[in-house]
Amino acid sequence: MTEQPASLTWYIRSLLAHRDLIYRMVEREFTQRFRGSVLGAVWAILTPLLTALVYTFVFGTVFKARWGGSPADSQNSFTVILLTGVVVHSMFAEALGRAPVVVLSNAGYVKKVVFPLEILPVVAVCTALLNASFGLVIVLMLNLALTHAIQPTVLLLPVVLFPYLLFITGLVLFLGATGVYVRDLSQIVGFLITVSLFLTPIFYPITAVPASFQRVMWLNPLTFIVEQTRGVLLFGSLPDWRGAVLYTAAATLLLAMCFWWFQRTRNGFADVM
Repeated sequence: MTEQPASLTWYIRSLLAHRDLIYRMVEREFTQRFRGSVLGAVWAILTPLLTALVYTFVFGTVFKARWGGSPADSQNSFTVILLTGVVVHSMFAEALGRAPVVVLSNAGYVKKVVFPLEILPVVAVCTALLNASFGLVIVLMLNLALTHAIQPTVLLLPVVLFPYLLFITGLVLFLGATGVYVRDLSQIVGFLITVSLFLTPIFYPITAVPASFQRVMWLNPLTFIVEQTRGVLLFGSLPDWRGAVLYTAAATLLLAMCFWWFQRTRNGFADVM
């Protein structure tokens, strides 16, 4: 079989060429998610909000947690800070949760028609971003209600999230290709998603972690994005530009490597399914 192009520039050109198809597939997945439900797309707003309220009750009321331990940090501000972390993690969790079966669940595209399989991971990531965007809107509205202002640095949110999306897309490419051959991968990924939820400073500030472990926490790729997102959305702080450049470079390298793996393994997809 012909060897598939595996360069990152080819991948970008392919995504641009199929952008209308990507848009239609994301739109279809979003509408199908709520089809038949009584509340419909309202669940996109209720789900992150109810999740944050539950976590706030457990950590804020039961365990009496406060962000940084400051009396100035009320229960409401704790909820907004926590919800921001939950929403950022939800993008990672939703995309990676689908990743091991992102190709397997589209067997018809693999076997029967000529289809740009390389767009499937991007569709999964864009769908996760769309769903998370409702949570981000809730964060802005709650913060507006509490502080009576929207931070101007919110305009820099795309700068913060862009390398994060590159990072997630790379992982989905790798897991999507590998999941065709290793069917147990879904169980492993599910466990790792749960672990990442508690090893990322979502329910607690990173300053609450012993100093000896904080460097380890910063090695978690989610930590930087969660902290930067909170900074631009809630606290009006500028992104860490040096960190953003390094993160983007590392995420781009990961994306290139994972796309290479996806292209090198895709010729065997039809044989395994």
